[in-house]
Amino acid sequence: MAKVIILKLLGKNVCTSKENGYLCIIISETPIMKLILLTSPNFFIEEDKILTTLFEEGLDQLHLRKPDSEPVYCERLLSLIPSEYHSRIITYEHFYLRDEFDLMGIHLSNDTITPPTDYHGNITRTAYTLEQIKEYKQNSLYVCMDCVYPSVSEPNQKQLYTLDEMRDAVRQGVIDRKVMALGGVKLENLQEIKELGFGGAVVRGDLWNRFDIHSGFDYKMLISHFRNMRRVAG
Repeated sequence: MAKVIILKLLGKNVCTSKENGYLCIIISETPIMKLILLTSPNFFIEEDKILTTLFEEGLDQLHLRKPDSEPVYCERLLSLIPSEYHSRIITYEHFYLRDEFDLMGIHLSNDTITPPTDYHGNITRTAYTLEQIKEYKQNSLYVCMDCVYPSVSEPNQKQLYTLDEMRDAVRQGVIDRKVMALGGVKLENLQEIKELGFGGAVVRGDLWNRFDIHSGFDYKMLISHFRNMRRVAG
């Protein structure tokens, strides 16, 4: 019969290890923060392999964003990702893909985009002000708070909030576990995002800048960097 030792009972994180034949359950004090990846806007040869490997390494969710893309290319990418991960993918375009591939839901990146009239699934949204966050949280699975830091991918996209403003938003209950940090997320600020109380962080440039989508085949550096981010996120 297995013997179980509970070493800590302070929070929500749970990990296990074996010590001298005993199964040790460690429950940590700090909640796990979700790691969400925003896809490159361009399709490339190794994409499905990288995304599958990231899921295997602990990626929580994938935001499929391919602006101005033909639906058939999104279908092909999804067909190459194992179906066991489809329930962790949110699509930004071609909303029929949600039912076609049994995806997690759809994302509305601005006020001009609306869900299909007969849609009843999960919706996530991007917010650009604290007022929008408060409004969108009521009817969304979660909200992505954009421009938390200066963008890694888009140099002209500046930070919209100071650290003190974000701390005030936490105290007011605006930033909570239903809010994901978006914009300028990188390994160096991931701990700060976690300590502020965001439910997750949406990564883009800090990962994709470590792989040449045009001519690269070796993505070990990207995966190694993701592992470091995963350790910080919990």
